Amino acid sequence: MKSTRGEDMRAALACKQPPSAVPVWELEFQAWDNVSGRHLVLGREFAALSSAEKEKTMHANAEIIISVCRRLHFAALTMPGCYWETAPGVPAYYWLPDGDREKQIAILKRLCESEGILTVVNRSSLVQMPGSADNYEEFCYMLMDRPEEMDAHAGRLLESAIETAKRLADAGHEAVLTASDIADNRGLFFSPAQMDRWFFPHLEKWASALKKLGLFSILHTDGNISAIVEKLAASPLDAVQALDPVAGMDIAEVKQKTQGRLCLCGNIESGLLMTGVPAAIYEKTRATLAACKAGGGYVLGASNACYPATPPENYAALLAAWQEHGQY
Repeated sequence: MKSTRGEDMRAALACKQPPSAVPVWELEFQAWDNVSGRHLVLGREFAALSSAEKEKTMHANAEIIISVCRRLHFAALTMPGCYWETAPGVPAYYWLPDGDREKQIAILKRLCESEGILTVVNRSSLVQMPGSADNYEEFCYMLMDRPEEMDAHAGRLLESAIETAKRLADAGHEAVLTASDIADNRGLFFSPAQMDRWFFPHLEKWASALKKLGLFSILHTDGNISAIVEKLAASPLDAVQALDPVAGMDIAEVKQKTQGRLCLCGNIESGLLMTGVPAAIYEKTRATLAACKAGGGYVLGASNACYPATPPENYAALLAAWQEHGQY
């Protein structure tokens, strides 16, 4: 029997009360091996395979991912992304080469549909802090000295994002995530004038275009974004993910400010999930559900990625709190 978890996710993203429970979704789940007892083959390891090995591996990967989604009650699944570095020369975990990535996504999409799981595709759509420290200086010079180049850069990002969204809608996906970090733990990376020139107008156009295509729009950003939660709630954006407590984000306060206008996702500290004790994780999850469950518009998950070393018993503590306190 097909799960109704996808319906819970759709309702939450629409800031409505889900029919059964607060949905569970991770921006990027990386603990597939720990939870499944099998090995997910990604990145450079996958790229080194032969064509025949890749085809077989993509189906094995999909089996692992879907079995974990079923076990952990995920209402949505973020698809594998494109290459990026966590440090110079060190690739991120959850990526596949171009071409192969699209094939893997198509396999996962079919399985998610049969399981009643909503699919989320991560595509960079908005101006953001540079992904590599090597680019910070040049990026800052462009912001201050060559604003017309930043205009062109932001415009290209938006145009490409909308064209990509059209293809994703045609393929049957339901949500698009832009991982666009605009803050650190101290506050916004950009000045108010820069946000008004290069971020908010493009966010408005991107989220509006997605809405017309029948897609949900989700913004992920790290850092303290307290200064702009009201603007985000007033925009066509459907959801914001992270709300990192390490950056001082009080999700209960944000919920009160944005009730019914912006879906909030995450807030269970990723570091706590990886290194904390189950009792502390249970209590944090219980308190977060108590603050955010009423009326819908909340999706439970880690504040950022759920890291490979996350112990299964720790994630089980999150789910135990969800099973006892996350139902409607």
